[in-house]
Parts: sequence; structure tokens; C-alpha cells
Amino acid sequence: MAHIHKEVLRATNITKYFHDPMTVKVLDNINFSLNQSEFVSVIGKSGCGKSTLLYILSTMDTDYEGELFIDNVAMTNKSEKELARVRNEKIGFVFQFHYLLNEFNVLKNVMLPGLKLGKYSESEVEHRAYEKLKVLGISNEALKMPNQLSGGQKQRVAIARALINDPLLIMGDEPTGNLDKKNSEIVFKTFEELAQEFHQTLLIVTHDNEFANKTSRIIEMQDGKIINQ
Repeated sequence: MAHIHKEVLRATNITKYFHDPMTVKVLDNINFSLNQSEFVSVIGKSGCGKSTLLYILSTMDTDYEGELFIDNVAMTNKSEKELARVRNEKIGFVFQFHYLLNEFNVLKNVMLPGLKLGKYSESEVEHRAYEKLKVLGISNEALKMPNQLSGGQKQRVAIARALINDPLLIMGDEPTGNLDKKNSEIVFKTFEELAQEFHQTLLIVTHDNEFANKTSRIIEMQDGKIINQ
């Protein structure tokens, strides 16, 4: 299938400075691209710039030099409103902390970005949320509250939520950083299945080398540069 190799993201000469109190170059001429179905990890010591890079690639930080393309569209010079739409439609986020809202059950938590996007009716979003929970093997937990779930289950709910709008790309910032070995493996397998069976593209920042070594490609950073990819 030809579409599987389409380019999802491209970073061209991305350079970033922090100016407080002195000017420091935190990202130095970053170039790489991601294709559909790739499961890529970004590794490097603390402070090497990987979280800063993720912030730029996710369009949250627009103060950089160079160019970012998502789905072959340049993100430079877009308004905050346009970028928010790109984030909601094209990117699913999974963080170290699951950020589930304790006042809502699992199903509702997964539905929230779908309701926010407003592309489907509420009943359709609910149906889609159930489908995502099924794919992740936690549809039985749909009506539970987040505080009734284990850490690994919460993270899978967070992944279901990231998938609700069928994003082009899932970005993760240390998604296994808070989990024990067993739950880290569950989350890894979940990501792997999304890439292999659902052609989902994943870009995951991690300090877990065991996790990174199993991904299909590693981008290694050091002092704001990519030293290996």
C-alpha cells in the first residue's frame, strides 16, 4: 500500500535559543523526517534538548529558526488558532503523567479531545472512544473512574485518548517514565501494535534505553544536536 510510506513530519534546520539570562543554543540545526508507521524513539542525556525538540515538533513552541512540516504543510507563520487545530486533529499526546480528569469516567476522558474537535456528534465520539478502548484491551474499564485503575491501565486510557481523533502522529514524552517494568512493557507493546497493525506513526522521547532499543529507529541527541538517527 503506497500511502504507508508517506511523510508525516519533517524538521528542517531547526535551531532554538534560550535567552535567559544569557543566549544559549539549545537545538542546533535539527534535520530529520518521519514516515507513516514508523515507531521512533528520541534518546539522550537530560538536558540534551529532546523535550525542547518535542515541544517545537508538537507546535506548542513557535520560537525557533528553521522549518517544520506536518503532513507536508509548513507550520511556520500559522496563527495560534490554526496550530491548536493542527494539534487537536493531527497529533495525539501521551505524557509521563496520564493527566486523566478524576471527575470523569474512563470513557468520558477518552472522549474529551473528540468533543473538543467537534467533528462528530457526541454519540459518534462515544462509539469511537469505545472502539479505541477495545483496541487497547481496556473496554471493560470504560465506566470506571481513573482512581480505580492501575498505573498501566491509566496510561493505556491516556493512549486511547490520544488516538480518539485518529491523529497522524502520536508524540510521547517519557510515557513509561512513571511505570514499573511490567507496565512499561505493556505500553511498549501497545505502541508497537499501533504502528504495525494500525500504521500509526509514533515519536517517543524516552530515557529508557530498553524501550528505545526495541523501537524501529532511534534518534540520539547530544548537546542540542542529532548525533545518530
